[in-house]
Amino acid sequence: MDIIIEGIKQAVALLFNLDHEVLTITWLSLKVSGTATLISLFIGISCGMTVALTEFPGRRLVISLINTGMGLPPVVVGLFVTVFLWRNGPFGFLEILYTPTAMVIAQAIIATPIVTGISLAAVQHLPKNLRLQILSLGATRLQMVWILAKEARLPLLAAVMAGFGGVISEVGASIMVGGNIKGYSRVLTTATVMETGKGNFDIAMALGIIPLLLSFLINSLLTYIQQREHPR
Repeated sequence: MDIIIEGIKQAVALLFNLDHEVLTITWLSLKVSGTATLISLFIGISCGMTVALTEFPGRRLVISLINTGMGLPPVVVGLFVTVFLWRNGPFGFLEILYTPTAMVIAQAIIATPIVTGISLAAVQHLPKNLRLQILSLGATRLQMVWILAKEARLPLLAAVMAGFGGVISEVGASIMVGGNIKGYSRVLTTATVMETGKGNFDIAMALGIIPLLLSFLINSLLTYIQQREHPR
């Protein structure tokens, strides 16, 4: 219990004293996870709506793969990204392994199936005749997709929260492809693991509290928007 209390004190002190290293790590965490989330939203919502609105052979298999991907182990993603970006790998010529860019790629891969699965379910739960009614009123297919997205905006906001929450708290893939390099690719979760390994439990606890606080603030904002759009 003393460790937890001391960790909270350390977190408050580090934040309010504007510790340069902590601010750098926090900013990189937000930049990497935020970019990965935006990429996953673009790909995930597009793919989710496409699968939901299109009938094709093997559709159920694709949906099963998407649902399986929602539980994709981060360390497996980190392994495959590392292999592909390794100097002898297919994309080794890019020389981006152990960089924030590689971390964005890994986190985007983790978040995309989550966003895709939730988007798919959101559109599937809309009334089946809604799309026909929209088209019968003279809307183009693109306009129909936009209207359906607006109708499903509440669960799509949940997809944003789930996608961001899944990557801001991720550590396995980040440490494998980013290398946890001080001042370059060290984020909050990898720094927490490092400090725990060194036995600095108070600092590790402080660093662990910061992503929880960030997630709470961002999700609180999105939840406020979500609930304001859907008053009870």
